[in-house]
Amino acid sequence: MSLNRSSTPDLASRPRVSSPQVYDLYADLFSNQTAVEPVPEAVPASTPMPRPRELTKGQVAPAPPPRSPLTLADSGLSMGQLCDLVLKTLYVQGVLQGSDLSRSTRLPFAILDESLRVLRDQKLVEVASGDVVGRISYRFALTEMGRARARDSFENCRYVGPAPVPLEQYIEHCRLQHVTGTPCTSAALRSAFQDFVVQPEMLDELGPAVCSGKSIFVHGPPGNGKTVIAKGLGRFLNTFGGEIYVPYAILAENSIITVYDPGIHQTTDDADLSQRGFATGSNEQSSYVVHDGPVDLRWRRIKRPVVVTGGELSLDMLELQYSKTANYYNAPLHIKANGGVFLIDDFGRQIVRPKDLLNRWIVPLEERVDYLTLATGRKFMLPFEQLIIFSTNLDPKDLVDDAFLRRIKHKIRINPPTRDLYTSIFQMVCSQRDIPYDESTVSSLFQKYYDQGRTPRSSDPRDLIDMAQSISRYRERPIALTAELVDECARRFFGEI
Repeated sequence: MSLNRSSTPDLASRPRVSSPQVYDLYADLFSNQTAVEPVPEAVPASTPMPRPRELTKGQVAPAPPPRSPLTLADSGLSMGQLCDLVLKTLYVQGVLQGSDLSRSTRLPFAILDESLRVLRDQKLVEVASGDVVGRISYRFALTEMGRARARDSFENCRYVGPAPVPLEQYIEHCRLQHVTGTPCTSAALRSAFQDFVVQPEMLDELGPAVCSGKSIFVHGPPGNGKTVIAKGLGRFLNTFGGEIYVPYAILAENSIITVYDPGIHQTTDDADLSQRGFATGSNEQSSYVVHDGPVDLRWRRIKRPVVVTGGELSLDMLELQYSKTANYYNAPLHIKANGGVFLIDDFGRQIVRPKDLLNRWIVPLEERVDYLTLATGRKFMLPFEQLIIFSTNLDPKDLVDDAFLRRIKHKIRINPPTRDLYTSIFQMVCSQRDIPYDESTVSSLFQKYYDQGRTPRSSDPRDLIDMAQSISRYRERPIALTAELVDECARRFFGEI
């Protein structure tokens, strides 16, 4: 993993990794550093944690939030690691106040101050200016010697952002946020699926699977709601399973692995941070206010994630994504799904053989842990705490053997909708689009198509109405599901190719 240090990159150019699956955190993930909320000072251990919000019937109390570190040892970082992060932050962002460094690293300034004193004693950092408020208001800058050292640190690892969380703390918190044991009743599950039309028998099969927290194998004809199941289960976990916390990055075997992904993780702590006074200052002057928040802001509070992947899934995507340029890692999709739902849709249509993909999941399904390998060849363990769903419209007998099916505790078949269910779906889609529903529309579709041998699909109402809206917009007419328009849509949609 050695890098050529003779060719130091120009920071303004912000080099990017060519592979779309590998993130260059310096270039992409923290390009909005100036919009990050200030971080509170370390607080006494006796400071109470935020009071949990009132729970409705059936909800479980969320796992306690990670507590803000009081000391450098609490943060899980060594003095050398923290000094490197401070040097790189100053190297990338220039002269910063102590409060700015606290915001960027998401560490209390009391901890950062230790590293700043060490760096000052080594003549790597100097105080450019300061106010009477205290050292948190001082403006810190790199010396010439400090810039040289920062360049070396940046070449060794280009991660700049919130300080990573030690692997041990991440494992401990994942265990507190597992999906197994989430109380699931028929009423609770129905409420989570209230915006979807599903058969009651389907919910009766899903309920025990959710209670067990084990894997689910869903199969049946295409277009009948397998993805809807994943979304509904995600809503159920969000509503009744409590929110969870995910770190920006973790530190494993002295390597940094980014975990928080804004494209996957939906934060729920923005309003709370704002109410507690976490407001950034202007570019000219930062806020010096020291807050007493007890939560470790290297973590974000999120809704339980729902990660959906399909035919694009490859074995490489289930391993650490290593950037040789940046020299740090991005966590694979199933690790980002910890605490939530991970759906492998269109199973059997991936570019890898189903057998190879199944073999990859044997240990995680059996042991609820996964072993990942660093570029150095060293392996380490991460929790596999999620509800994983395999979904396919192919014949399961052609994809899996008995050994794998034994590890999948729950097998659920989704059949085509009955006429009553199809009608309910059609009515729901019309209601969602504010389109008047006409019962004769469904009757005509069954008479001309479904009763003549075509199998109905749960997705047909949505697709037909989408097409009707598109035709109406093109012809500059208000949408109305007339018999002629629906028949035209059906001919286009059901037409033989």
